[in-house]
Amino acid sequence: MRIRTLIVDDEPLARERVRALLTEEADVDIVGECGDGAEAVASMEREAPDLVFLDVQIPEIDGFGVIERVGLDKTPVVVFVTAYDQYALQAFEVHAVDYLLKPFDQDRFQKAMARARQAVQLRRNGDVNERLVALLQDLKTPQGPLERLVVKSSGRLFFLRVEEIDWIESSGNYVCLHVGAESHLLRETMNGIEAKLDPARFIRIHRTAIVNIDRIKELQPLFHGEYDVVLRTGMTLTLSRGYRDRIQGLIGKDA
Repeated sequence: MRIRTLIVDDEPLARERVRALLTEEADVDIVGECGDGAEAVASMEREAPDLVFLDVQIPEIDGFGVIERVGLDKTPVVVFVTAYDQYALQAFEVHAVDYLLKPFDQDRFQKAMARARQAVQLRRNGDVNERLVALLQDLKTPQGPLERLVVKSSGRLFFLRVEEIDWIESSGNYVCLHVGAESHLLRETMNGIEAKLDPARFIRIHRTAIVNIDRIKELQPLFHGEYDVVLRTGMTLTLSRGYRDRIQGLIGKDA
C-alpha cells in the first residue's frame, strides 16, 4: 500500500526534516509541501493525500482551520505537529491519530508513522474522521484561563507559568513574553493570547501590550486620558485612551 503524503509547515527547516525522515519510509510517496494554511487546503483538495503532517501554528489558516475548510469527509489521516500548544496536546492524546512535539527525533517519528499506517488502513470505516470530529469539538469547548506555556528557544523548550510573565508585547507574527530579565518569542497573535489569559490577572493596555496586573507599580496620568504604566521592573508602558476602560476598575471611575 502506497501512502500519498503531504507536508505542511511554515518553517522550511521543519519541512526538510519531515521530508528527510519520510524518504526513509519505503511505502511513502511525498505529493507536496505547503508553507501556509491556504496552500494546504488547495493541495489537499487537489492531491487527495492519504496522510498529512500538519503544523498547528501556520499562517493564513491554522491547522484546525485547514481541517474545517477541507471538510472531515475529505480530510486525510492527520499527524499534527506542534511546538507548544498544551491544550491541544491534551486533546491529541485522546482523539488524534498522533502528534509530534517539536523537536522530535527519528524514533518518535517512526512511532507516529506506525500509527498513521494503521489509521490509513482503517480510513474506510470512518473511525479516523470520528476522532477528528471529537478533537474539533474539544478545542471549541471553552477552556479555563491559561496557566502555563511551553516556548521553544534555541532548540530548547521552556515551561513558563503565566503568573511569572510581567508583560506581553506584540512582535510581528509573534508575541514577546517578558519574564524578569528574560524574554521569549511565541508564535501567537495578541488577540489570541489575550483570549487565553485570565482577565482578572492580565489587562490589554495598548494594541501592542498586555500587562500582568500584579506587576503594576503605579499609573502616572498623561494627557487626553492616557497613562504611563510603571511596572515593578522599572519598565514604563503607555495605557492608550482606547483601552482605558479595561483598567477602569483599578484607577476608579472618577480618575
